[in-house]
Amino acid sequence: MTTTARVETAPRTIVHHSAIREGVVAGILGASVVAVWFLGIDVVAGHPLRTPEVLGRALVSVLGPPGGEGAMTFVAAYTVFHYLVFAIVGVLATVIVHLAAREPSILAGFVILFVAVEIGFYGLVGMLSEPNILGQVAWYQVLIGNLLAALVMGWYLWRMHPQLGRELDDALSGRVR
Repeated sequence: MTTTARVETAPRTIVHHSAIREGVVAGILGASVVAVWFLGIDVVAGHPLRTPEVLGRALVSVLGPPGGEGAMTFVAAYTVFHYLVFAIVGVLATVIVHLAAREPSILAGFVILFVAVEIGFYGLVGMLSEPNILGQVAWYQVLIGNLLAALVMGWYLWRMHPQLGRELDDALSGRVR
């Protein structure tokens, strides 16, 4: 005896994407990848949380000379800053992805801007790599961490917007829809 299941199909629903929600999620993913990357480096070096402490100390010193803050204060300050910056970057990237649905050429400009900003960022990190500013944080460690974050954030946005590949192809080939 064979049985068949009746499958009812729902009418096609339009999915609305929230740029803020998607951007914050993308930012949290990217920030977490970088945090785990540097935690791994710090653990291997025998100094867990050294990187966020050093960066937090540099961040707090912008506000004035450090007082009697403990190491965890610097770690917490940098962690909040780190996640906030990544959330902002995630929202900006998501807004661009949403705009590209209407105008794919925006993606070509975004790719060029992304590459230019990354090159500038690595130049800045290279200049700040003096031991008295960033401690032993090497520019190539920052490069790898940021590339990993960009890949994870891009993967997430790609999954949320499957049409992104076609839009990017249209933008780079100059086709107009």
